[in-house]
Amino acid sequence: MPRRILVIGAGFAGLAAATSLADKGYDVTILEKNSTPGGRARVFQAEGFTFDMGPSWYWMPDIFENYFARFGKKPSDYYNLIRLDPSYSVIFGPDDVVDIPAGMPQIEALFEQMETGSSIRLREFLKQAAYKYDVGMNQFVWKPSRSITEFLSLKLLFDVARLDVFQSFAIHARKFFKNSRLLEIIEFPVLFLGATPENTPAMYSLMNYAEMAMGTWYPLGGMHEIVKAMVRLAEEKGVKILLNQNVQKIDVVKNQVQKVVTDQGIFETDVVVAGADYHHVESKLVDATYRNYSDTYWQSRVMAPSSLLFYLGINKRVPRLQHHNLFFDENFKLHAQEIYETPRWPTKPLFYASAPSKTDSSVAPEGCENLFLLIPVAPDLTDDEATREHYFDLLMDRLEAYVGEDIRNHIVYKRSYAHRDFKSDYNAFRGNAYGLANTLRQTALLKPALKNKRVNNLFYTGQLTVPGPGVPPSLISGLVVADEVAKEFH
Repeated sequence: MPRRILVIGAGFAGLAAATSLADKGYDVTILEKNSTPGGRARVFQAEGFTFDMGPSWYWMPDIFENYFARFGKKPSDYYNLIRLDPSYSVIFGPDDVVDIPAGMPQIEALFEQMETGSSIRLREFLKQAAYKYDVGMNQFVWKPSRSITEFLSLKLLFDVARLDVFQSFAIHARKFFKNSRLLEIIEFPVLFLGATPENTPAMYSLMNYAEMAMGTWYPLGGMHEIVKAMVRLAEEKGVKILLNQNVQKIDVVKNQVQKVVTDQGIFETDVVVAGADYHHVESKLVDATYRNYSDTYWQSRVMAPSSLLFYLGINKRVPRLQHHNLFFDENFKLHAQEIYETPRWPTKPLFYASAPSKTDSSVAPEGCENLFLLIPVAPDLTDDEATREHYFDLLMDRLEAYVGEDIRNHIVYKRSYAHRDFKSDYNAFRGNAYGLANTLRQTALLKPALKNKRVNNLFYTGQLTVPGPGVPPSLISGLVVADEVAKEFH
């Protein structure tokens, strides 16, 4: 009889780990706290609108292609992808808007228009970024980071030197571009990595390659279509997914997990893969003697941002908006400082507006608009209704000024979501939305380990361990941990 494995959490990492392990012949069951799978990528319907609750950017399509190819499938077996053009809009002011086109010749022409000579420099910038993407996403992120020996090959050491690991993103970008708007466009993808561009390694220009050269895509029906595809594939492989199973305790006897206790029952197991929040598993589910890390360790971690989100159903179409819209009409540096350096609710925040109904008629009733608004904010802030409403009014003022029309009086559905919801729904440490920051001191071996050091059959996966936050890294995290389990429990 195949070994029994319990996976805690049906997010991207948990689903990937469970599917890979089932494919290897294990008897796998997922225990999911919530009533639907997907973790932060859950979905809900209201008033005829379909709202993706979390991730809304589909980047790095090759990672998804490779994931499904592992099991003899393609994304197109489950969902239809379209490339967005423009990829997104950057709004610097009411009459100062830059649409980022889908094709590289068009992007180069745009850069040249904004700064003479920058198209040639963009080519070199992306050539270097392509190398970083290849090494970073095809080699480094697949390392389980359990031993320094994984990184000691001469080729990898040579690659590290070329990855600009020890140079800041801000310094690197300014070697190529001077125009302030171009720099904000280049620096935007790192805003969610967990540090200012000044404190983010230059290797993360690989994000610019992913965004510009590989494109911004959208699965028709919404991002939750990826979750639905992964659930179908998992079940095809024999994975059992049990919902509404809130884990209360991981029962360890003599350094071995014996069973997992939920509010619905008791499950015996041979191995546990915890895809739930790492800190929550450590501090609430296992006895203190079996923790990998102390409270002091966790409090010293640098977190990526949390988010204040608004899901809005509008009973008319909203002009001027593209599918993805970045409102950079306030001070970029000030907002970044108020997330990372002096954590506080932002004075004049940048924000992101997604209108998937511009692309996909299925996510809103006819003639209506589906809006998703997001402000990246520092984790661990006091989150109350008055604060949410203050920022809602601030966003509405700027949104209405930009589109030139009333929106407030056409809202037929509204829901907000922030720190306390992340804690309630996902047991998110400090109410984080994106996991650990990708700083140099929290990379690879310096991230929380994917295996418990004191419990022989307890592993971890997801955005608080290797390789890090984001949808593609979470997928990879699940596959990496599955391979590690298979090595030890074959």
